[in-house]
Amino acid sequence: MNSPSIIEARDLAGGYTEKKVWQQATFSIPRGAFVGVLGPNGAGKTTLFRLLLGLGTPLHGSLTIFGEAPKRGNIRIGYVPQRHPIDSDMRIEALELVRLGLSGTHWGWSMGTHDRAAAMEALRSVGAEELADRPLGVLSGGELQRIFLAEALVGNPELLLLDEPLANLDIRRESNLVQLIHDVVHARGVTVLLIAHNINPLLSVLDQVLYVANGRVASGDPQQILTSQTLSDLYDTPIEVLRDSHGRIAIVGSEESTHHHE
Repeated sequence: MNSPSIIEARDLAGGYTEKKVWQQATFSIPRGAFVGVLGPNGAGKTTLFRLLLGLGTPLHGSLTIFGEAPKRGNIRIGYVPQRHPIDSDMRIEALELVRLGLSGTHWGWSMGTHDRAAAMEALRSVGAEELADRPLGVLSGGELQRIFLAEALVGNPELLLLDEPLANLDIRRESNLVQLIHDVVHARGVTVLLIAHNINPLLSVLDQVLYVANGRVASGDPQQILTSQTLSDLYDTPIEVLRDSHGRIAIVGSEESTHHHE
């Protein structure tokens, strides 16, 4: 891609005062890219999101987003967290949740005409218009992910951060959600960073991979990063990347090998 970079990291280190999770990360994310953020549990993928959201401070190096330091509450970023607690008794309707993406934290049906129209358009863009009046507590996992995506998109962000949106979905719903995200962000020209354990549903849509493991971050084209040589270098131990006849990947030898095949 030749688009200008929307994110620039130089010799970046992330973590906490008492613990550096990863370091020496240098990468750039071009505008409009679909980026998979991969790696084992605890490697620091969500730490990267926290830095981009202005919820943490780099321990070393520099990080810019839209040409400036990250800041809290940046309206140019849409974010879907890993945990979005919903129980079966929750009576909040889908349209109301999506509207919160515009108004912030105030529940209640004081929704203006513009807010309602924007929320309905966001639902329509993810194919969930018919769910507008449904309580969140009765929706399936796949339906909820569409609602959360609509909530993140309603403010027309330029960058979308998705923390494990494929978790707890079956293979068919994983593929459907990935294709939906790809279509929506491509149509809107949005840059997306998506944290995932299972790489296979993403292979056909990824422009770039950020692979976080062993205290380091490898960045590049999927065909460059998802190789036995690159991952062996990253982990400092022999890793095999196997591909089946359908092009699906299994990563063997890392602590996460079971997460990368279907």
